[in-house]
Amino acid sequence: MDHSGHHPSPEPALPAEHEHHTAPTATWAMAAQATLHCLTGCAIGEVLGMVIGTAAGLSNLATVVLSVALAFVFGYALTMRGVLRAGVDFRTALKVALAADTISIAMMEILDNGVMLIVPGAMDAGLGNWLFWVALAGSLLVAFVLTTPVNKWLISRGKGHAVTHQYHHGH
Repeated sequence: MDHSGHHPSPEPALPAEHEHHTAPTATWAMAAQATLHCLTGCAIGEVLGMVIGTAAGLSNLATVVLSVALAFVFGYALTMRGVLRAGVDFRTALKVALAADTISIAMMEILDNGVMLIVPGAMDAGLGNWLFWVALAGSLLVAFVLTTPVNKWLISRGKGHAVTHQYHHGH
């Protein structure tokens, strides 16, 4: 039998074939953890942006832009904090954060803000109104549920949060 195999089997490759830093096994738990990690940063930025925008009386568009910008800042900052703790320099940490979180944060922000804009009156409800907070919580939940499978897929390909795993020992 010729085992050189011109036709790779459709089954997943055995770990032995992937000794060099390729994709880790992506479990739903890992994907959920990566999503939750991203969601934490996104939620901080998102809520802060919505609060500042609403309090300052900015337009819906300006509020969304501010929320998205802050979500990226906090999302990247949380990832960088973990990576910097591993002792790498700032530039490397920034590159890792950009690679790890860009797709995840972008998806989350599209979903988050999409829900906030779709829910009638949510953007105009004001901070004292339960509708604003229910819509925001709902939007974050929707973003979490829909982004987790994307993160699972990214991790399985060695992308997304998989790039941070070489800096996290014992997670």
